[in-house]
Amino acid sequence: MATPHPQILYLIPLILFVFISSSHARTHPSSLSSFHRSKSLKKTSFQLIKDLNLHPHLDANIVKSYNHSSYLDQELKVTQDGIVEKRLSLSVLGDSGATVHDLAQHAGYYRIQNTVDARMFYFFFESRKAKSDPVVIWLTGGPGCSSELALFYENGPFKVTNNLSLVWNDYGWDQVSNLIYVDQPTGTGFSYSSSDKDIRHDETGVSNDLYFFLQAFFKAHPDYVNNDFFITGESYAGHYIPAFAARVNKGNLNKEGIHINLKGFGIGNGLTDPAIQYKAYTDYALANKLISQFDYSQINQQIPDCEEAIKECGTTGTTSCINALEMCEPIFDDILQVAGNINYYDIRKQCEGSLCYDFSNMEDFLSESSVKTALGVPSDIDFVSCSGTVHDAMLQDWMRDLEVGIPALLEQGIELLVYAGEYDLICNWVGNSRWVNAMPWSGQNKFVAASNVSFVVDGKEAGIMKNYGPLTFLKVHNAGHMVPMDQPSAALQMLQFWTTGKLTPPKRK
Repeated sequence: MATPHPQILYLIPLILFVFISSSHARTHPSSLSSFHRSKSLKKTSFQLIKDLNLHPHLDANIVKSYNHSSYLDQELKVTQDGIVEKRLSLSVLGDSGATVHDLAQHAGYYRIQNTVDARMFYFFFESRKAKSDPVVIWLTGGPGCSSELALFYENGPFKVTNNLSLVWNDYGWDQVSNLIYVDQPTGTGFSYSSSDKDIRHDETGVSNDLYFFLQAFFKAHPDYVNNDFFITGESYAGHYIPAFAARVNKGNLNKEGIHINLKGFGIGNGLTDPAIQYKAYTDYALANKLISQFDYSQINQQIPDCEEAIKECGTTGTTSCINALEMCEPIFDDILQVAGNINYYDIRKQCEGSLCYDFSNMEDFLSESSVKTALGVPSDIDFVSCSGTVHDAMLQDWMRDLEVGIPALLEQGIELLVYAGEYDLICNWVGNSRWVNAMPWSGQNKFVAASNVSFVVDGKEAGIMKNYGPLTFLKVHNAGHMVPMDQPSAALQMLQFWTTGKLTPPKRK
């Protein structure tokens, strides 16, 4: 029998997608003494994007021929460092609740260094409370999905309604921070290039682009240079965030440019250490009664080969890392075959028809010509909600261990917050908790021995938290993969307390 091709896990932004890279899938594990693949419905990444009611017109924003002169002539300030931005002129219904009358809100492009012609699109929202609040950047995962998914459905200043109007979000993270969203890597969202050579394939390329963007951003906005700076994100950003934090720290130590006041980085329901997280799938599924004990025993037979393949991948592997993905992904695939029509972002729910979520309003809104004009987006650039091209380019990066660079940051007192909604299967809290506890650093033993405490919001326990020194893990109650969407009040308080040093209780003398 020919070597079978397993499913490939496709992590969308905050979300993660699963798509089948071939026409094979697993049969129900409990029906066979040994697993074999049988023909099943073939779903491509594009079909599963549509399952979330997203319909990008392009696979990536690689535009071979275009004319952007009209955009650059719109009385926009183009800096020497490649920043071109426009003050937002979007109409938003309701009251922002801000104490200032004129919030600084911008959308813009950064011309990425050392590329043929790559432009990174971003939003910047000044804090509704105080300009001196921390600067927080949000990275959406995928790889290849737009940050606007978080902006309009999770923690942005406003949400988009069914009639494509904007309303203020009472729990937007701009309530307590100066907030940046970026469409990255190149080809995602409104970011674009004229060359395929600008598509990124690893964390080195991604983190360098983000670091140089920050340098240009702070030169264009010097009023925020001295503010505390935090990196946040979700899903595949569990890869992006540690690499980006390490790159910022390296730039600071080497005095490469503007010193960025990096205080911490936070990962929400992320994929960071695949060796530990893939092994945790069956434990989580069994504990939540998604599979039986028999299924558990059968599926676990694949774990040794998965672990060995991940070991060969390591932190720099290429072909070996794709092999690891092929070896490990059937573990998740088989769980889904048993569990049936569950929403693997929130196991409390089932997908209705082909839809697990409906994010089409965002896509429709950002495709309107008037909105693109308001954002300063060239008319010939489409909004690519999720890019299969970017996703495929990052496949060698998927199974690499990104935990390895974190201990050095912790030793310097840079804080790490790992949080996870308890009902997410795809990047579940069990796997995240395990890699955090297993991570070797000087405070590991004391972190492992630390007691769990309640995370209280509005007088009620909203989660269970564990902390020692700069490291905190938080399991959030009644939330799935997208914590800020499912528990907006808890997520906002989490961010506010974490960025102001109040998330963990004071140590007893």
